[in-house]
Amino acid sequence: MNYFDELISLLNEEKQHDKIQHEALLLKSSLKERRMHGVTWFPVQIVDSELGRGDYLSVTLARTNNQHLEHKFHFGMPVCLFSNHAPEEDRIEGIITSIHADRMQISFRVDELPDWSRRGKLGVDLQFDEYSYREMFRALREAKERSEKAQKDSLVNKLIGAEQLLSGHQHQIFQHPDLNRSQNDAIQRILNTEDIVLLHGPPGTGKTTTLIRAVEALLKQNKTQILVVAPSNTAVDVLTERLDAEGITVTRIGNPVKVSEHLQALTLDTKVELHKANKEIRSLQKQVRSYTEMAQKYKRNFGKAEREQRKALFEEAYRIRKDVDRIQDFIVKDILDRSQVITATLVGANQEVIRHRMYETVVIDEAAQALEPACWIPILKARKLVLAGDHCQLPPTVKSSRETGNKLSYTLFEKLVKLFPDASALLDIQYRMNEQIMNYPSLIMYGGLLKADDSVANWRLPQDTEPIMFIDTAGAGFEESEHEESIFNRGEAYFLKHHLKLSFTLWQQSVSIGTWPSIGIIAPYRKQVTLLKEILEQDEELHPYMDNIKVQTIDSFQGQEKDIIYISLTRSNMDQQIGFLSDVRRMNVAMTRAKKKLVVIGDSATLGTHPFYLKFINYLEETQHYHSVWEWDIADI
Repeated sequence: MNYFDELISLLNEEKQHDKIQHEALLLKSSLKERRMHGVTWFPVQIVDSELGRGDYLSVTLARTNNQHLEHKFHFGMPVCLFSNHAPEEDRIEGIITSIHADRMQISFRVDELPDWSRRGKLGVDLQFDEYSYREMFRALREAKERSEKAQKDSLVNKLIGAEQLLSGHQHQIFQHPDLNRSQNDAIQRILNTEDIVLLHGPPGTGKTTTLIRAVEALLKQNKTQILVVAPSNTAVDVLTERLDAEGITVTRIGNPVKVSEHLQALTLDTKVELHKANKEIRSLQKQVRSYTEMAQKYKRNFGKAEREQRKALFEEAYRIRKDVDRIQDFIVKDILDRSQVITATLVGANQEVIRHRMYETVVIDEAAQALEPACWIPILKARKLVLAGDHCQLPPTVKSSRETGNKLSYTLFEKLVKLFPDASALLDIQYRMNEQIMNYPSLIMYGGLLKADDSVANWRLPQDTEPIMFIDTAGAGFEESEHEESIFNRGEAYFLKHHLKLSFTLWQQSVSIGTWPSIGIIAPYRKQVTLLKEILEQDEELHPYMDNIKVQTIDSFQGQEKDIIYISLTRSNMDQQIGFLSDVRRMNVAMTRAKKKLVVIGDSATLGTHPFYLKFINYLEETQHYHSVWEWDIADI
């Protein structure tokens, strides 16, 4: 099967599986359940509405309660507005054009909302995201076409292994005093390579800092606009802020997730709003609203004269709206042309305002967490490609069957590292962890190549002699349980709390509450995370410290770091089953979140059947950091 035909087939299976799951959630779940799953806002109230670009009605809605609930709504997603006093079929579809805190702006292709929008309580349901899949399919089909028609030296054919990479013809030397040797070498390679560079950044090695400096250097070298993208909005927001902080003119396509006025100011929407030519737009928009409001005053049962007058008012509003669109097009082009860097998500790289732009260089950050079909969207806009990531950490989330999921989670970054190892630049000095915490992940995942910078190599908590320890619960009777297909371990959770409180007693002797270390508690299963949160929050002695403690799953903790990390491995059973703990990339993520102390709690009898955990336990035995749970008084646990 053709390379791209296979990807299209895999993506189609993923889409169908994703769609079935989403529709089942909407159809079978109650309103309360949908709110808890983050796919519904209810109730909401209309804050503002106006006729927007292209004759779309732009409506701003606000959540009136349940503001604390997390949600999955993002810029560009399709939604449905509904009323609890209207039939199920009376819904109108729209697209989110802006979302900030507890407000969202939705664009509807109507000139006014239906009558039912003024009755009962309104809500918004998140619809299945056809748009993202449509853009990915479009990119794959175009990539296939380019591959088949390609002449020599095609970036597409290099990426699928049909052509070799060019050897560097330029010999630009790069040295930045704030960067280490491997970081400077990586940027020098980016500057001297004409097609593909892979920036491999293990945890704590300054991958983002290196990318920012690389973009600066590329702008000096070529003085042409660069596209910088990443799979998640959060990653794009970080890059956007960092680029702006270096004085680079950057425009963010789409709306940022972070609630930050400064970050909002970097978006295309806000720059359009502040553009000097926007005064004329505001004046024209007032006229549009005036004509539209006059037209809407006519009732439905009017005569021929009223009908003609209503039509004339709408036509005049439409004519003015076209003038507004023309001025907006000028403003958008002016802003984009003046931008040194454009930032967006992978799918956002093909938004209408930048769809036809091409770039000398495209940079994809977090490429090892990105679905390959999504990567092809920005790739097709590039002459030269920089992919940054770490395939030894968590892969992208795939929802379809195991076989399809395994193939789709095998990212383009990982393929290219194996296909073109010489194109990979490894950042080998890390600035996060005590070297005793770093040593095992470095040995198993990175061939022992990582080194701890002197600034962190020996840092630890006051009065602490063990930056890393494994506590073996074998024989303690801490058996795992299962509830609603999620594993949890009550005994292990209570022991973790017990050990944490003993540690607090020690730290209180040397650390003031104002300088208390940050603590992360990680578990592989959501049910174990929920249980840990409950038992910690119920303990009154821990209340003063809860602001310093974050409890999350491994997947949620990727990208974060804490002074102290506890890992509750959870699995303990007679069958020696460890589930998705067998994906050692998960443990690499979990272990490398710790800066000064790492405490891993688990059952060696269950975990020891897997080579990764057996070697880990043996390593800690050899370094005298292995402990049995029986060294603590567990009678009351």
